[in-house]
Amino acid sequence: MMGNAERRHHVKGRGNAVGVLKYAAAGLRHPAVGRSHRTAGRCGPGTRDGRERGSGTVLAAGLALVVMTAMAVMLLLAQSAVLASRAAAAADLAALAAADALRGITTGEPCSVAAEVAARHAAMVLGCSEGAGQTVEVRTELVDRSLLGAATGRARAGPPP
Repeated sequence: MMGNAERRHHVKGRGNAVGVLKYAAAGLRHPAVGRSHRTAGRCGPGTRDGRERGSGTVLAAGLALVVMTAMAVMLLLAQSAVLASRAAAAADLAALAAADALRGITTGEPCSVAAEVAARHAAMVLGCSEGAGQTVEVRTELVDRSLLGAATGRARAGPPP
């Protein structure tokens, strides 16, 4: 077995093959085994390990930020698509109701009927005009707004050609 004085001597020498064999005979691992002689036992700014320490954390945080930003953009686009669909549906229904009122199928003034139908679907009428051939054109905007702006819809209705 190796004494403390011999062990300190061999740790300082690091490149001594006899010291490595004595450590192996004692069932211990020599500190210099598997490392270059310049970086044995050190970990700091001048070594490879020190330069890359924490880089995985920074990379993971950056990747998480990119994923969260992409998800937020996707949610905004999905919300805008849903609101645009709702605005188009409100315009369609308001135009159909106004066309029925214009043709005399239901009672009321066409544009006021369109405004009532649009209000039931959380929209307001921006424009309502009667066209040739008993057609009505209606433009609506939803009361609810997204971060990307207001959702609008446009529809025209009348008798079949």
